[in-house]
Amino acid sequence: MTTRRTKVLILFGTRPEAIKMAPIIKEFRRRKKFFKITVCVTAQHREMLDRALEIFNIKPDYDLNLMRPNQTLPELTSRILDGVTRIIETEKPDWIFVQGDTTTTFASALAAFYQKIKIVHVEAGLRTGNKYSPFPEEINRRLTSHLADIHFAPTKIAEKRLTSEGFSRDSIFVTGNTVIDALKWIVEKQDRPTRIKKLKKFFLTKYKISFPKDVKTILVTGHRRENFGDGFLRICSALSRIAKRNNDIQIVYPVHLNPNVQKPVYFFLGELKNVHLIEPLDYEPFVFLMKSSYIILTDSGGIQEEAPFLGKPILVLRDTTERPEGIVAHTAKLIGTDENRIVKELELFLKNASEYKKMAKATNPYGNGNSADTIVNIFKNKVVKGR
Repeated sequence: MTTRRTKVLILFGTRPEAIKMAPIIKEFRRRKKFFKITVCVTAQHREMLDRALEIFNIKPDYDLNLMRPNQTLPELTSRILDGVTRIIETEKPDWIFVQGDTTTTFASALAAFYQKIKIVHVEAGLRTGNKYSPFPEEINRRLTSHLADIHFAPTKIAEKRLTSEGFSRDSIFVTGNTVIDALKWIVEKQDRPTRIKKLKKFFLTKYKISFPKDVKTILVTGHRRENFGDGFLRICSALSRIAKRNNDIQIVYPVHLNPNVQKPVYFFLGELKNVHLIEPLDYEPFVFLMKSSYIILTDSGGIQEEAPFLGKPILVLRDTTERPEGIVAHTAKLIGTDENRIVKELELFLKNASEYKKMAKATNPYGNGNSADTIVNIFKNKVVKGR
C-alpha cells in the first residue's frame, strides 16, 4: 500500500526569502517519498529574485510575476492575495510554508487562512516592538504569527517572544536560521583557488575594486524605509567624513535601486576616490564581498545573521532591531543614524584592534548550518505524524 504524500506549497517573493527557503526546498526534495512539493514565487522583487533562484537551482512551479513599477503596498498585497488564492485552489495543499516578514509572507498566509489551509512560518518570532520599525515588516510578521499553525523560531529569544504573546509552546520549535545553511553552501563553493581568482577578477574588471591587505574595506548596505529622508542624509554625510579622514580605507556600497537611497548616496559620496558605488550584487559575489570586508555597516536584517558566521563585525544603522541575539552575543552593535555617532563608532573599530577583535571573534548565535534539515525532520516526525 502506497502512503499518501503530504502536499506542501512553498511561497516566497524576494531574494532574501529565496536564499532562506532554498535549503528547505533542498531538504524536502531529499524526502520525495513523503512529500509532494510545489514552489510558487510571487516575484515581489523580480531581477534579484531570479538571480537567487538560478544560484540555488530552484525552478518554481508557479511564477505570479507580480512586480510593477512604483507599486504601492495595498496594490501588491491585493495582487498577492488574489494570485496565491488561485494557486491554492488549484493545488489544494495540506500545508503552506512562508518565511520571514515580507508582504508576500503575510498575504500568502492570509490567502491560506481564507482557504483553511495549515500554515508553517519559518523564522518566526522576530520583533522590534515598534509597529512602524521596520515598516511594514514588523506588522507583517506579527500578523503572520497569528495566522500560523507551526512556528519555526531561529533562536531561544524568538521562542520567548512567541510564548510571551500567548502562542502554545507545542507549536514552536527552535531551529537556528536557514540563512546560515545557504551561506555555508556558498562559502564552501568559494573556498577554491580558482573560484577566488574568478571573483577577484570580477570585482577588478567590472568595478575596478581590489582588496589589498593594507586597505580596510568597509561594506555598506542600506534600504530601510524608516531611514528614507533625514536618516540617509546623516548616514551618507558620516560616510563622507570617514572617507575623507582615512586614507587607508575603501568604502564599497552596493546601492539599492530605490531613488530614496540613490539620491543622497550619489550626492554625498559620488565624487570620492576611495568610495565605490556599485549596483546591487548577486548573492555569490556579495558573500565574497562580505568575506573580503573588514567591517560592515548595514540596516539589513539578513546581514546581521550572516556576518557573524564570517567573523565580520556589524554596525547596525537602525534604532531598533528584531535580531537582538547579535547585540547580546557582541557580534553586532546598534548605532542608529546619528552622524557623529556613526563616525565615532566606525573610527573606534578602525583604530582600536582590541575592540575589533572582541566583536570579530564573538560566537555566531544563529545556528551551525543544519537548520533546514532540522526543520524538515521536525515537520515530518512531529508535525505531520503527530496530527
